[in-house]
Amino acid sequence: MRSTEYKSVSLPRLNNLKPNIESTALKLMEEAGELAQLIGKYRGLNGEECTMEEAVVIDKIAEELLDVAQVAVSMMYVLEENYNISIDEKLKQHIDKLIKKGYIK
Repeated sequence: MRSTEYKSVSLPRLNNLKPNIESTALKLMEEAGELAQLIGKYRGLNGEECTMEEAVVIDKIAEELLDVAQVAVSMMYVLEENYNISIDEKLKQHIDKLIKKGYIK
């Protein structure tokens, strides 16, 4: 048995949209940019002094990170539905890769 702790995050398929690879990739970059911008402001990397309390910033970082995760999951649904990619199989391959690289045991 693996000694790795797993935390599961389930995100829904967004059924009110008609995403494709291109639109989803662009949205993923947009959301990742928003996350990076927030972290940059928090760390003062943009030259501005951060006036928000750390707890507020960390909460906002969590919100932006979930936006990134939602779009990434949505892109997996696009691959599964339009290109017959198995999310379950890709997840197994991903975990095997992490084990081989020594990131998890």
